[in-house]
Amino acid sequence: MKKIHLDKEEQELYDSIERGELRSVPSLKKEIRRAKLAAHNHLRKNKRVNIRISESVLEGIQEKAMENGIPYQTYMSSILYKYVTGKLAEKV
Repeated sequence: MKKIHLDKEEQELYDSIERGELRSVPSLKKEIRRAKLAAHNHLRKNKRVNIRISESVLEGIQEKAMENGIPYQTYMSSILYKYVTGKLAEKV
């Protein structure tokens, strides 16, 4: 049998399963529906915003977005989301 190589996170999950630390939820189909609805609501873009920013700031955002391989509007949205959820904070 071919040995499967797991990365660190995969190995930790595998070990947790083997130790019986993880269990399936009682109503898996219900949880899947709930998770899909939450993802849909989170990813839904239903508001448009127009802002004026300096050219240099926009160029910087576009460069960072390119480094991350995503459109700059998506990158800006992710920065704003991280900030309002407390996952991104100002340097003091």
